[in-house]
Amino acid sequence: MAAGPVSTSRHRRQPLAVEIVDRQRALAVPHRWLTRVCRWALEAEGVVEAGITLLLVDDAGIGTLHDRWLGDPRPTDVITFDLGAGDGSVIEGDIACSAETAVREAGHYGWPARCELAYYAIHGVLHLTGYDDRRGNDRRAMRAREREVFAAIGLPVPPRLRRCRP
Repeated sequence: MAAGPVSTSRHRRQPLAVEIVDRQRALAVPHRWLTRVCRWALEAEGVVEAGITLLLVDDAGIGTLHDRWLGDPRPTDVITFDLGAGDGSVIEGDIACSAETAVREAGHYGWPARCELAYYAIHGVLHLTGYDDRRGNDRRAMRAREREVFAAIGLPVPPRLRRCRP
């Protein structure tokens, strides 16, 4: 996609720059912690230089993005916009996450909403590093990597991933 929802010129102060843009009220989000989660996921993937914007929205906001960029007006959990040059040298992208969906799904799965939101962020980071979940084998590989990243950074494995078999 040509441009994401919050594409801004990124002035990196750090090799792994993560900016959080919070446009929702469904969940009080600890921004420093979520920034660290994204950086830890990038490090786990061996990324040395990145510029990522994590956009936190409600269901209406993600539904608008989903419709504009993918032609589906329904809310979803996370949408990733890869803005990199395509050569893999620098990871650049926007990750839009619905905090409202995170709250709802966390209740369904019985774990903290902030962990559900971290799951969306990590899922987006993995998309930016080349993982895809559109086909069966690719999806299984991505889910396995999500479990590994969660374990590597000390977070509980998402409940839905405990049942998946790679």
